[in-house]
Amino acid sequence: MADMKEDDLKYWLALRLIEGLSSAGFRNLVSVFGNPRKVFEASTDKLETVQGIKASTVSAIVTFGDWDRVDCEMERAGKAGVSILTARDPLYPALLLNIFDYPPLLYVKGSLQPDDVTVAVVGSRTASTYGTFSTERLCRNLAWNGITVVSGMARGIDAAAHRGALAAKGRTIAVLGCGIDIVYPPENRSLYEAIAGNGAVVSEFPFSTPPLAQHFPLRNRIISGLSLGVVVVEATEKSGSLITAKLALDQGREVFAVPGTIDSPGSKGTHRLIKEGAKLVEDVQDILEELHPQLSIPLTQRVPKEDGTPDVPGADSLKETEKTVLEVLTRRAVDVDTIIEKTGFKAKDVLSILLSLELNGHIEQKAGKRFLRKEP
Repeated sequence: MADMKEDDLKYWLALRLIEGLSSAGFRNLVSVFGNPRKVFEASTDKLETVQGIKASTVSAIVTFGDWDRVDCEMERAGKAGVSILTARDPLYPALLLNIFDYPPLLYVKGSLQPDDVTVAVVGSRTASTYGTFSTERLCRNLAWNGITVVSGMARGIDAAAHRGALAAKGRTIAVLGCGIDIVYPPENRSLYEAIAGNGAVVSEFPFSTPPLAQHFPLRNRIISGLSLGVVVVEATEKSGSLITAKLALDQGREVFAVPGTIDSPGSKGTHRLIKEGAKLVEDVQDILEELHPQLSIPLTQRVPKEDGTPDVPGADSLKETEKTVLEVLTRRAVDVDTIIEKTGFKAKDVLSILLSLELNGHIEQKAGKRFLRKEP
């Protein structure tokens, strides 16, 4: 037991394993006692004073002795290359901490980045050709604009959302309704690996937790909680995606919906959302405009020259990354895909560099996100 006290993470894991303890209950206990270790050191009388904690939960905490399972969880995480983040870890997503019942622990395969600007895209598991195409195109454009796409790695729209972001060499996050070691659905194994290599696969559930039906509403609150807004593409009137949309509203997030054909069952849910006030999405600009205050990029202040004109940096003052992008461009317009391919840079970085070059007068943007180099 002395060894357990040397590692606070073990106490977080142990408290997470207490049966019947909700995320809100976990938060209340830690709020009262300061950290999970002190929760286990507290007396029965003191534990019983904490709001929302049942007598059976108090008993489970006081009598907890399954430290072998805790050690096994830590060992499995190390072997699988999985990080376990507590709610107090600097890498724990700040947006997620703002929801009422944030998960106390996150299992992460891949990497979460503090500067991720996130939008969730969800929808029907039985997606139509229109829904799949629209989702992939939308998420490709979101990734081109530096947005990290969040979804649930389910069949249909979720999988299309991840594929679209990956096609643009962008980042994407998959939130699972099972243990992080379980690929569900199994045919998405290659997608799972691609997401982990270009973003993160995330779960709040311990290893080997099966994908039970009751886990997915819990998963949905994390999808919306991680995101600035939620886009719903194709949803029947009883779709789980509508639950995600409702959770997003409860969490103060923006809700968007892609319209479909009036005779398609998959349009019923999205059209209902639009009637109730969700923003209709025809293209990526509809999302970016709504989220603009949270997406704005601070521009470097330029010092005017003596004649009052802006002091535009010359080629010799450019960063190496800017020079690399500039070398790809010619007097003929080049599309973003080609620039990404030739430089090997991430889509998010390329778009940021292009913006800087355009603002400083080195390049010009043409229709279709194509760029050409200006003569010096």
